[in-house]
Amino acid sequence: MDALIQRRLLGVWRVADPKITLASVAAMLLGACAAARDGSLSGLWLTLTVLATFCIEAAKNASGEVFDFDSGTDLAVQPEDRSPFSGGKRVLVDGLLTRRETFRIAAVFYALGAALGLAIVVLREPAVLWLGLVGVALAWSYHAPPLQLSYRGLGELAVAVTYGPLILCGTYLVQRQTLPWEVALLGVPLGIATGAFLWVNEFPDYCADRSAGKRTWVVRLGRARAAPVFAVLVACAWLGLLLLPLIGFPWLVWLGLVGLPPAIVAARRLLRAPEDTREIVPAQGLTLVSFVLMALGAGLGLVLAP
Repeated sequence: MDALIQRRLLGVWRVADPKITLASVAAMLLGACAAARDGSLSGLWLTLTVLATFCIEAAKNASGEVFDFDSGTDLAVQPEDRSPFSGGKRVLVDGLLTRRETFRIAAVFYALGAALGLAIVVLREPAVLWLGLVGVALAWSYHAPPLQLSYRGLGELAVAVTYGPLILCGTYLVQRQTLPWEVALLGVPLGIATGAFLWVNEFPDYCADRSAGKRTWVVRLGRARAAPVFAVLVACAWLGLLLLPLIGFPWLVWLGLVGLPPAIVAARRLLRAPEDTREIVPAQGLTLVSFVLMALGAGLGLVLAP
């Protein structure tokens, strides 16, 4: 295969970033399980939901690469602070794609995601349009001007909302064509757990973000003070899961507690060494595992409950 094609394919693969899309997968999985509890699932509409969400996710990653490169954030990440979970996709830094190629990839994925979303709106459920518009707006605005949410200390909230209630509600709505209020609350613990994943991912990028003016909350607080906040986020996520039966969900959603042990280990590692990337990388991986297990366990509980 031609070296140029190999380089471009590797760049697209990094932009798609399968391990990071697990956040979308977790939310869609839990939403689908909630919908399955209330009726049969449509494989066609679930497939289109998954494809549309993945396209917007890849588009966000691609457009974000350009803006983080232009701001100097990605260029400022030192070799000792590089991590598989943070520091951007590095397709521009490593020369896999040009700036123009990356923007084109973003445009293609945004267009594909929009087309699939509009097909769902027209042929299945018009109300999903509003959730889709919010999702696309948050995806673009996470890195891009004028809002640049991740640069203004709003990225953490945007991630918690998107990968908790927003994607979960969209998945449920497409299946059931209705949206009970408690379904949105089902996504809150998962959103907090996913937000905790972003929080821990900001630790290796602390110096680079600070130098580039990217005012994440880890930059605002400093790593020593931000580490206990991570532990609080973890506690809130699993406390929220414990409270779900109080609003009508079966107690079997507590199967999601299977994700708590890796989250506890991650919190302990981060508290012990908040400035050592070598210690933080395992905490990042454990946090990823924790919210995926939360979604798997809680979703299984929803399906199995009488």
